[in-house]
Amino acid sequence: MDLSFREFGVSDAPPLVVLHGLLGSSRNWQMAGSDLGERFHVFCLDLRNHGQSPHAVPHSYDAMKVDVLEWMDCRGIDSCPLMGHSMGGKLAMKIACDSPDRVQRLIVVDIAPKSYPNSHDSEYEAMKALDLETLSSRRDADRQLELSVPDWGKRQFLLTNLARSESGNGFRWAANIDALEENQREIEASPVRSGDRYEGETLFLLGE
Repeated sequence: MDLSFREFGVSDAPPLVVLHGLLGSSRNWQMAGSDLGERFHVFCLDLRNHGQSPHAVPHSYDAMKVDVLEWMDCRGIDSCPLMGHSMGGKLAMKIACDSPDRVQRLIVVDIAPKSYPNSHDSEYEAMKALDLETLSSRRDADRQLELSVPDWGKRQFLLTNLARSESGNGFRWAANIDALEENQREIEASPVRSGDRYEGETLFLLGE
């Protein structure tokens, strides 16, 4: 799995790997990545089925863990601090518990090691209801999506996944909506088992 990524900072700074949340991408971390790049060589990854990374099944924490560790191996990163937001935070916790030698420090943003049931189902339905081939513009997509997603901020976040089709006619979803919806129950569940432990330095961040 050749994951796409954005990088910030200078190459001789210590590495920091950042994992985005569900329906997000490395794009969401550009501002924070630039700030963190003053101290680290920051790598913001696009996880499978998101951003510019390949679409693949299954969309599971086990599969994503392998993707991230293989990506680190290819770049000679034996271990580094790992930061994850939402789904990426769950993935970071799983990597830290399963492969603690690869994680120098763990930073988890806006998520806990527990299940979050019945989240995002209505958003998938709203996104799939758009007729992408007939959309005239992003503004048109926003107007149509408003009927089922009245929250402006949430719509703008979902629409970060909207991309022009390769033919130039119409739009496509950059995220693999079908694979995410099919595996939503696993995404919602906690990948951390009752006996799992990570003894390294850990920071949980909660935003409101």
